Amino acid sequence: MTLLITVFAAVVSTVCWYNRRDDSLHIGALCAMFWGASLMWLADAIFEYAELGADYFAPAAGDMLNDSFLGLAVIALALVVWTVIILVKDSRGVVRAALTGKK
Repeated sequence: MTLLITVFAAVVSTVCWYNRRDDSLHIGALCAMFWGASLMWLADAIFEYAELGADYFAPAAGDMLNDSFLGLAVIALALVVWTVIILVKDSRGVVRAALTGKK
């Protein structure tokens, strides 16, 4: 489930990156985080399949729920990091204007 969730997030962010008008939101960084997580979970799935064999395709319900929560937690963490990147880079000058009181 973690692989499926992160690949879905990576594809959605890549479509948003491809259709962007400008790079002020730094969607490329978000794409890189999601694709990196997807590659990590793909490697994990390959090694787990090598260890478990056919049992890999019959996970328990509790394991699927835990994997789903982990996938959503990874997406939430990536979104938090992306928000920090946007605030630090401040491409549109919104944070600087708010801190200095200028418009």
